[in-house]
Amino acid sequence: MGLMTSPNPLIFSEIDPDPAPFVLTQAARSTALVFASPHSGRHYPASLMEATRLDGLSIRQSEDGYVDQLIAGGPAQGASLIAATYGRAYLDVNRSPLELDPTMFDGDLPPDQVRTSARVSAGLGVIAKVVAEGQEIYRDRLAPTEAQARLETVHGPYHQALSELLAQTQQDHGLAVLIDWHSMPSAASGGGWGRAGSDFVLGDRHGTSCGSGLTRLVDESLTRMGYQVARNSPYAGGYTTEHYGRPSKGIHALQIEINRRLYLNEADLTLSQGFAGLKRNLDRLIGILAACPWAERLA
Repeated sequence: MGLMTSPNPLIFSEIDPDPAPFVLTQAARSTALVFASPHSGRHYPASLMEATRLDGLSIRQSEDGYVDQLIAGGPAQGASLIAATYGRAYLDVNRSPLELDPTMFDGDLPPDQVRTSARVSAGLGVIAKVVAEGQEIYRDRLAPTEAQARLETVHGPYHQALSELLAQTQQDHGLAVLIDWHSMPSAASGGGWGRAGSDFVLGDRHGTSCGSGLTRLVDESLTRMGYQVARNSPYAGGYTTEHYGRPSKGIHALQIEINRRLYLNEADLTLSQGFAGLKRNLDRLIGILAACPWAERLA
């Protein structure tokens, strides 16, 4: 997909009417790196748009807009890339499939398929109740079968592909290094949420999802580029980082949050003039990661 410098926020889908749940781009040359972009999907099915009380721009407020384009240079430098295609407001692949809110459904969900969490309570479960601004998505309750259908067609295939990609990478290199890429609203980088003015937040589940050498290398590299970097506050890593990050078993997972003000006009979700410079710097970071002797750094 080519770079869109002025995307129309009222166009719900930039891809096929019934797309696959993810796009997988294999690396041109193999390294231990696996990139994931779970929240940059821009496809909103007609069924969702018929059920929502929101307009096309409002429902996109939870997107990690164009993060997949920011890291599109990964495969050329050795990092395989999996990017979700469906909008986060439809199904959030960075949530446990059990993080469902029973109050959203017109009927009972199987008790063994529901797990409460702070994210569910906030309306941001695997099927979200609200978008980032706290606006409710749906006019009416959903049928319980809708939850199962979305999980089976989007969540399951995405994580099966990611699991297989990590397993193959580990088999080829002795370990796998998963970077889960996100973007955060500029309001989340200061104003009492975290360290004021953070350009990036690195989440390693407080040192449990990856070896310290990975977090340190990314932190130092971005800092040398002039960015302000925070760790684990306000984002310590979501489901993907927690679920896959098993350093003792050779799989290291780090979440990277990018401040949207660096590249995006947050009001209308169009790309700003900062996009090109940020992408160049991320390409530099990707090159550093690709050249790293991970077996030594993460020993």
